[in-house]
Amino acid sequence: MNLFHMQALKKILPILINRYFLVSIGFVVWMLFFDQRDYFQQKASGEELKKLETSTKYFNDEINNTKSQLNNLQNSGTSIEKFARERYLLKREGEEVYIFEDTSSKKTTTEEKK
Repeated sequence: MNLFHMQALKKILPILINRYFLVSIGFVVWMLFFDQRDYFQQKASGEELKKLETSTKYFNDEINNTKSQLNNLQNSGTSIEKFARERYLLKREGEEVYIFEDTSSKKTTTEEKK
């Protein structure tokens, strides 16, 4: 080793042997890997929290849409009839309902004949 490396080692060695430095390094290692709530678990919990917040936003939007539909159904007789016809395939007396299945997209459509 040359003289420069020896001088650098003499300056760094006391710092590495210092008990406060060793305890600090031990604490950091413990918190990162061995603690009950280590870094990796914290990261996974943060990702799960983001997913749950997204899910909460989606369900709040769905609740608002459902409340809007309910309000519309309670205030309009024609919307009740439209809802019953579309959702439950109800029909009037003497009326025939034909259901055609779309083979390309597998969606069900109805055609009413009076």
